[in-house]
Amino acid sequence: MPDEIPLMPLSPFEDYEGLIPFPRKWDFVLVCDDHKMNSVEDRMKKKFLEELHKKGFIIKEIQDQKLFYGVHAPSGIFRKYQWLMNNPDNELGHLLPEQLDYQESAITSTRIRIVNFILQNTEIPHTKEKLRDLIKKKVFETAFPLHERENLGRFLKMNWAQWRDLFCRQPIGEIRTYFGEKIALYYAWLGWYTCVLLIAAVPGCILFIYGFIRFSSGQISKEICEANTTIMCPLCDQNCPFWILSDTCTYAKITHVVDNECTVVFAIFMTIWATVFLEVWKRHRAKIVNHWNMYQWDEEEEELTLELINNPESTSDEYQHSYLRSIIVLVLSLIMICVLIGIAHALVIYRVVVTVIFTQSNSKFLQEKATTGAVLTGAVLHYLSIVIMTKVNKYIAHILCELERPRSFSEREKSYTIKVFTFQFFTYFSSLIYVAFFLGRINGHPGSYVRVAGKWRLEECHPSGCITDLFIQMFVIMTLKQTLSTLMEYLRPCLTYKYHLLCRKPQRINVEQTSQDLCKDEWLWNYQLSEVNVFTLFDEYMEMMIQYSFTTIFVAAFPLAPFLAFVNNLFEIRLDAIKMVKFQKRMVPKKANTIGIWYYILETIGILSVIGNGLVIAITSDFIPMLVYQYTFSPCKQKNNTGIDCLTGYVNHSLSVFNIQHFENTVNLTDPLGNEITHCRYPDYRNSDDYNHSIEFWHIFAARVAFLFVFEHVALCVKLIAAWFVPDDPRSVKNDHLKEKRKKLKRKLRAMDDSTDI
Repeated sequence: MPDEIPLMPLSPFEDYEGLIPFPRKWDFVLVCDDHKMNSVEDRMKKKFLEELHKKGFIIKEIQDQKLFYGVHAPSGIFRKYQWLMNNPDNELGHLLPEQLDYQESAITSTRIRIVNFILQNTEIPHTKEKLRDLIKKKVFETAFPLHERENLGRFLKMNWAQWRDLFCRQPIGEIRTYFGEKIALYYAWLGWYTCVLLIAAVPGCILFIYGFIRFSSGQISKEICEANTTIMCPLCDQNCPFWILSDTCTYAKITHVVDNECTVVFAIFMTIWATVFLEVWKRHRAKIVNHWNMYQWDEEEEELTLELINNPESTSDEYQHSYLRSIIVLVLSLIMICVLIGIAHALVIYRVVVTVIFTQSNSKFLQEKATTGAVLTGAVLHYLSIVIMTKVNKYIAHILCELERPRSFSEREKSYTIKVFTFQFFTYFSSLIYVAFFLGRINGHPGSYVRVAGKWRLEECHPSGCITDLFIQMFVIMTLKQTLSTLMEYLRPCLTYKYHLLCRKPQRINVEQTSQDLCKDEWLWNYQLSEVNVFTLFDEYMEMMIQYSFTTIFVAAFPLAPFLAFVNNLFEIRLDAIKMVKFQKRMVPKKANTIGIWYYILETIGILSVIGNGLVIAITSDFIPMLVYQYTFSPCKQKNNTGIDCLTGYVNHSLSVFNIQHFENTVNLTDPLGNEITHCRYPDYRNSDDYNHSIEFWHIFAARVAFLFVFEHVALCVKLIAAWFVPDDPRSVKNDHLKEKRKKLKRKLRAMDDSTDI
C-alpha cells in the first residue's frame, strides 16, 4: 500500500468513492460582506479561496445581502485520515443498512473536524495570514459547519432537546456521532455527576429538615432566647448602644438549623462522596470510550495526522521550555491572585462600613438587622464582582498563555484552563474564606479592637457562631449564579435567533425550487443562529467546576448545596441541549477519550473539600467548643446532674466579661432599659482582669487542632482505600483489550508464518 493516498477528483453526484451515494453536502460555509472589487479585503478573500482550490476544495458562491461560500473538501482527505490513523473501521463501524443515516452523520462529523483544521491552518502566501487573522480584519465575518435538519439532527431535537425528556437518559451515542466525542463525554460526565448528586442531596435535605424540626428546641437557642439580662458590648464605637443577647433569638435558631450535631457526620459523608464519585466515574468513562473503540486514542497523533493532511511538507512545532518565561508567568499569576484577594479585602471593608452605617441609622429595623443586611448586600456585591472579574480573568489568562508559547492547541487549552480556574477560584472563594476562617477571629476585643485604616472596627461573630454568615453568603452567590447565569446562557441565543427570524422571514420551500435556492435557505438559517467558539464547551465545564466547588468545599455550612446543584443540572442539561441543537451554530466535532485537565481539577477540588470541611467544623462551627464544654466544664461532669442537658450554661461560658471603664472611647453607660451598667459581654474566651486568653481558649484550640488532624487523615485514608478498592478500569474493559492484543499478535504471527513459507 502506498505511503500517501493522492487526492482524487470528486464526482458532482456522489462522495466517498461510491461508499454512500447522496447529493453533495457542504462541509463548511464562509460568510463575508459584499466587498468592492479590487479592495484589499476582496483580494485577501480571493487569495484564501485560491489556496483552498489548490487543495482540491470545491467552492460554491451564493449572494443574499451577504456573500456565502460553501466549501466541500475532496473525498481523498477522509481516506488519507483513515489510512494515517490506521483505523478504517472506527469511523464507519459495522452498521446495519437501516442505520445508514447514522453512518452518514458519522462521516460528516469526521469531515467537519478535518475541514475545520485545514481552514484554520491554510495560509495566504507571503503574508502567512490564516482564517482567524482574516476574520479579525473583517475579510470574513464568520465560518461554520451546517446543522442537519433531518436524520440525526431531527432525532436529537425530538429525543434530547425536549423538556419531556427531563428525567430520561441522554442519547450519548447519538450526541457523539453528531457533535463528536469531546462534547459527548461532557454530557456523559454531567449526566453521571447529576445522578450522583442525588445521593448527596438526600442526606443534605434530611439534615436541613432535621435542623428545622429542632428549630426552637436546641439548648443553645433556648439560652440565647432567654438571656433577657445579658448585656452585650456595642457593635461600633460611636452612638452604638449596648444590646440584649435575647434580641438575636431568631438568628440563633437559624444557626442551629445549619450547625448542629449532625453537621460533622454530613461533612464526613460528603468527603467520602467526593472521593468515591471520581473513582466510579473513571470506571464509567472507561466503559464509554471502550464502547466507542477510543480507549487507546492518542490526541497528539490526531493533531499530527491533521497537520500532515493539511500540508505533508509541514514541520511540527517542537516542545519548548523557558525557565525565564515560566518565572515571569508565575510572578504575574501571583500578582493577579493578590489583586483578587485585594478585592475580597475591599468587600470586607464594605461590610464593616455598611454595618456601622446601619447601626447608626435612625431606623430601628436597620439597627437590629445591621449584621444581616451587611452580609446580604455584601454577598450581592460579591456576585457582581464575580461577573466583572470573570471577563478580566479570561483576558489575563490568555495573555499568560501567549507568554508560555505552548506547542499545540491541546497544550494551550490545558494551560489556559488551569489559569482561568485558579483565578476564578480566588474570585469566588476569597471572600468566603474570610467569612469562614477569619471573621470574628482577628478583630481583637473590647478596649483593643483591630481597625481598618485606624477608624472602623472589623466585624464580630454572632454569639452563636459565624456559620450562618457563611450560609447566607453561599446561598446568595450560588442561587444568583445558577439562576441568572443559566437564564442568560439560554436567553441570549434564543432571543438572538428570534430577532433574526423577525428581521427576515424564511422563504417557503417547494419542489420547484432549484438546488441554489435550497442551499441559500439552509445556509441562511444556519447563519442566523448564535455564534459558538472554542471556549463554548470550556465555559460549560468551568461553570460545573465552580458549582462542584460550592457543593463540596464548604458543604458543612451549606447542606442544601447538593440539592440546589441537582435541580440546576436537571434543567441545565435540557437548556444546553435545546441551545446547541436549535439556537446555536453547530460546534465543530472533536475527538477525546477523557474529560482532560478537568478531571485533575476535580481531584484538586476533592482535596480542597477535605481541607475546607475540616476547617469549617474545627474553626467556623461551634461543634468543637460545645464538645469541649460537654466533656470538661458542663453540669454533666458534676455528680447528681444526670437529668440535665449537658450544654446547659454553654452560652454564659462562651461569653467573656468586659469592664466598660476600659473602653477606648466614651460610650453610653446605660442598657437598653436605661439602667446603669458596669460590665458587658462579648463572644470570646478571655480573662476578665487582663483580657488575655483563658485556659478554656487553649483547651478548645488544642481540640480544634486535634480534630483537624484526625479528620483530614481519616479522609485521606478513605480516599486512598477507595482508589485502591475501586479499579480504574472495569474487568470487562481489561478483558476486551487483552483479547484485542492477542488477536493482533496472532495476526502478526500468521503473517510471519506465511512469509516464511513463501
